[in-house]
Amino acid sequence: MKKTNSSAVDLFVISSILVVLSALFGYINLRLLKLPNTIGLMLTAILFTLGLFLTSYINPTLLNFAEKLIGEIDFGTVLLEVMLGFLLFAGALHTNFEQLKVQRWPILIFSTVGVMTSTLIVGFLTYYVFNAIGYSVELIQCLLFGALISPTDPIAVLGILNKAGVPKKLETKIVGESLFNDGVGVVVFLTIMSIATGGGAQSGEEVSMLENILTLFGVEVLGGIVFGAALGYVTHWLLKSIDDYEIEVMITLACVMGGYVLAHTVHVSGPLAIVVAGLIIGNDRLRDSSMSDRTEEFVDKFWKLVDILLNALLFVLIGLELLIIKFEIGFAVAGLIAILLVLMARFLSLIVPVRIFAKRLEFLPYTTTIMTWGGLRGGISIALALSLPEAMNRDFFLTITYIVVIFSILAQGLSVGKIATRLLGHEAMQKNEEH
Repeated sequence: MKKTNSSAVDLFVISSILVVLSALFGYINLRLLKLPNTIGLMLTAILFTLGLFLTSYINPTLLNFAEKLIGEIDFGTVLLEVMLGFLLFAGALHTNFEQLKVQRWPILIFSTVGVMTSTLIVGFLTYYVFNAIGYSVELIQCLLFGALISPTDPIAVLGILNKAGVPKKLETKIVGESLFNDGVGVVVFLTIMSIATGGGAQSGEEVSMLENILTLFGVEVLGGIVFGAALGYVTHWLLKSIDDYEIEVMITLACVMGGYVLAHTVHVSGPLAIVVAGLIIGNDRLRDSSMSDRTEEFVDKFWKLVDILLNALLFVLIGLELLIIKFEIGFAVAGLIAILLVLMARFLSLIVPVRIFAKRLEFLPYTTTIMTWGGLRGGISIALALSLPEAMNRDFFLTITYIVVIFSILAQGLSVGKIATRLLGHEAMQKNEEH
């Protein structure tokens, strides 16, 4: 009798538990909370985790098991290396390509210059404020926090804004920005991390940092876009040359999995490559010539199911990550301050780009305010915070990152539609939707 591979069994057990919890939490949300699925799943997971903490005063067995289970999950690897490509492709596949094309220049500026500007603003603000309230943190650590918290999370944005009632013009800007800026944010984060761990020059550190960011931007970001375009058109040609919905669904799956692995092999941004490929394959003009109606139906349903399942697992994981985060009163206060600083930085980083393009592209009133509140943070920020070394105040920055993310998804995610309606007026939003 063959020996069972224990690691494979452990992976199956962990996956099974997460799927069961996701289904259970989803059921509870639909029956009781009636919130948008992603928000309801995460909130239920948080309440479940708090319940585990309470039961530990009677018997800690269940809490210890849950902590061990979550401790065995490498959240950063699971999200950034496994789930992200699928989620980005599913989101890009159903994004309005023509509207995205119209808004391409502001989206490009928001997702590049905006992210880097926000990184610097958050970095310097948190450095001075945290030191002023008694936390000894270095500027480079605060810049790392700025890099991981500045990009809006495409998964959180796509999962929430679609049902929030935000006008389509604004939704396209926020969704388009979020699809691209996570790749840029990761590049900036890794560049600052290499400098913080000794990869940068000791003298002229600021110049060295700028040079490294620009070099990585050129290679990883632009390389990822070019690679993704090639991947998308090759996949389009393959889909166009046959008519078999089963094989064509498999080809789109191969595009994501093979493309993501190959992008990392040639050292370009995998997330950006998959986003571009998804936008090309999902483009209405191209898909009409490459897919039959039957194929299109099955491809859309398959990727919608993948999107729903992985989103459910991700938001449950975000809620359960509470088990491994060290909360202190001081950390919580710093987290609340960080919420204000991050929102301020987001607002300031959007002012100039919005003013530049406002008249040319007929931006709606209060675009900066609504984009600031609608710029949700999510799992990518937590994954990057988890990758911080212990020596860089990891527990401190992980806790404040978690607080910002939870506030972003719960408070901002639930209220962005209402705020847009209040600022723009119900009639204006109706006219915008009809237009």
